[in-house]
Amino acid sequence: MIDMRKLLLLLILFAVLLPAQKSVRVRTYTRKDGTVVQAHERPAPGAKATPTKPPKIAKPPAPVVRRDAKGRIVRSATAKRQFEASHACPATGKTTGRCPGYVIDHVKPLACGGMDAPSNMSWQTVAAAKQKDRWERSGCAVGR
Repeated sequence: MIDMRKLLLLLILFAVLLPAQKSVRVRTYTRKDGTVVQAHERPAPGAKATPTKPPKIAKPPAPVVRRDAKGRIVRSATAKRQFEASHACPATGKTTGRCPGYVIDHVKPLACGGMDAPSNMSWQTVAAAKQKDRWERSGCAVGR
């Protein structure tokens, strides 16, 4: 029969010699805000946390915007005409020609990743457009 002290000593040796699970592998995932968290190791539940680098968070790709030689964003004349044809001017009620006091504005700015499509356009007064342009130049808001 095995002595209790020997059995206890064997159990302690196994506990010391067997490697404890120190970390858990986390797969790459995407957060609700669109940022991608790369795969990384994190401490296992109950394990002592060792100081490590935080996981790298990949930023969403910057929108690719076509620009002309002067650095201005290139707009689609076709998309603008399609918008005008389907949305009459608030001032004149016409679908062609000038619209005094109004401009066509992108709901989500092109510089912030908005599409140059009729679905992203709306009529806006000249004064409101100037105010919105100042606000947009200060930077794109995430999640617009």
